[in-house]
Amino acid sequence: MKSVRKTPGRRRRLPVVMLLIAALLGTAVAASAAVPDKKPPRSEAFGPAASLSRVGLADWARSQLAADARRRLTPPPLLPKLLGAVTDTVRGLLAAEAPEQAATLVLYDDAGPYGYLGELYAMAAANLSGHFGTVVAKPVEQYTSGLLGQYTATVYLGSTYYGGGIPDEVPPAFYQDVLAGTKPVTWVGDNIWNMGSAVGAAQFTQKYGWDPTTSYFSDANGSVGNVTQVTYGGQPLTRKIPAGQDGGVLRPNILTGAGYPAVTRVAEALDSASGTTFPWAVRSANLTYIGEIPFSYVSESDRVIAYEDMLFDALAPGTAARHRAMFRLEDISPDSDPAELRAMADYLYSQQIPYGINVIPVYTDPKGVYNGGTAQTVTLAQRPQVVSALKYMLARGAVLMEHGYTHQYSNVDNPYTGVTGDDFEFYRAHVDAANNVVYDGPVAEDSTVWAQSRVTSGLAAFAAAGLPRPQLWTTPHYAGSATDYRVFGQNYSARLERSLYFAGTLAGGTADPNRFIGQFFPYVVNDVYGTKVLPENIGNYEPVAQNNHPARFPADLVASARANLAVRDGFASFFYHPYYPLQPLKDTIDGIKALGYTFVSPAAL
Repeated sequence: MKSVRKTPGRRRRLPVVMLLIAALLGTAVAASAAVPDKKPPRSEAFGPAASLSRVGLADWARSQLAADARRRLTPPPLLPKLLGAVTDTVRGLLAAEAPEQAATLVLYDDAGPYGYLGELYAMAAANLSGHFGTVVAKPVEQYTSGLLGQYTATVYLGSTYYGGGIPDEVPPAFYQDVLAGTKPVTWVGDNIWNMGSAVGAAQFTQKYGWDPTTSYFSDANGSVGNVTQVTYGGQPLTRKIPAGQDGGVLRPNILTGAGYPAVTRVAEALDSASGTTFPWAVRSANLTYIGEIPFSYVSESDRVIAYEDMLFDALAPGTAARHRAMFRLEDISPDSDPAELRAMADYLYSQQIPYGINVIPVYTDPKGVYNGGTAQTVTLAQRPQVVSALKYMLARGAVLMEHGYTHQYSNVDNPYTGVTGDDFEFYRAHVDAANNVVYDGPVAEDSTVWAQSRVTSGLAAFAAAGLPRPQLWTTPHYAGSATDYRVFGQNYSARLERSLYFAGTLAGGTADPNRFIGQFFPYVVNDVYGTKVLPENIGNYEPVAQNNHPARFPADLVASARANLAVRDGFASFFYHPYYPLQPLKDTIDGIKALGYTFVSPAAL
């Protein structure tokens, strides 16, 4: 989705500064004596830095920390509904045999002014649990006695800080069942202190060895510090939260001495402000606790990797270590250079690297931005040399993939030029004054029928060129509506991409286009749209910084691959544009292989 290299000699390069100005102003670059021979690079994934769209994390953080400060000053009393004895019936439900296939129960908050965060986080958790088997997600207030026993494991995402003006929505039965049960429970974020109060601090500490009622998100001085690193499985993982948007990481008060069980410090947080460390995640008995919800401000080397691997302990503890790599060439179109494609194919074949080729079947420049002001549209059938190069690649280990129909929308800047490879196809976007790409929502025509027409037209263009049916799909710029993603899933067995997940999806209602969470995966998942999604988790080589996204070089991709070694059966999956030189690709592949990864074909997953 970045730049598309033009046939050598047809066009001269426009200075990068002029190209960036054109992109920022949303204007076409007219042909002249300085017509470009290459488009500026366009990053495939332009999602919000927080991974969340139109969500006020600064306001949430202030609310979170204010509530925590009140709790520190006034320890909460016992909950109004005191817990009774666990009945034999409930004990029987909790002790039920685990289902043959791993099954996960995801519980989430939906109360309070930030209740909408719960569903967004729950979709992220459900997608990851979809790697292991079936998933049921529901608001925590819908929990009933004994429900934990019907699942292999349960995840509770505490995103609403209950207390003060927000009554606790967690049913007492959930607190009771966690304490009485033996099946794994992963508790993430808020409200663990309410469980401690509900079951009694003595009972909690005797089973789990730490006291949540005296554990807080800030230190004794009232500061959340500056947690910049989480170490898990020997791998240092990054944590980059902008100032003022950090709700902190709960610092568990681990108890020692006779009568308290040992607590495993699963992951360690580093507070760079003080130089101290404390547990980011702890485990004892059936409970794993993580001190924050790790689905915001994620990156390719982020602490979310720890959560992604910890799921194996609950859902597939016998999984052996295996590290696979996957790779695809991106934004190939009728306007690509056949010689560059063949050169890539020769190198990859010599290294026995299987790979995907993401092909856009129709290239269009409706305003003539790169064609002297004259509109241009070219199909694969009109470029037999490109088709021949594609067949050459397929004969040498490539897997054909469809990357949209035109990879642009109409004849408007969306957000750059309206040209294939530059712009979004299924979503509207613009560049704001701060040089951020802002997602505006689905295109005006968006519907099941419209999205299907784009897929069908693309398939017809492949057939007209004598190419086989593509095996996989990647959404242009990774952005579509919930309707679009479902259409893609009806046409392809899997998507290879990062994706957007919209509020309202879990409830089965109309998806809210203004609130979504973006996510990428370290392994194959079955997501909440009902589609298999193959991972793309370490990004791509991009030597030019753009739209507040830094440049990424081979060393950066290799570093991300190293961080993902923390996932015991995970991938290092990336993409590369064939108009870039071969050497950076060689450096990336060599670096990833040196880490012990084995390259596999996208078609094999």
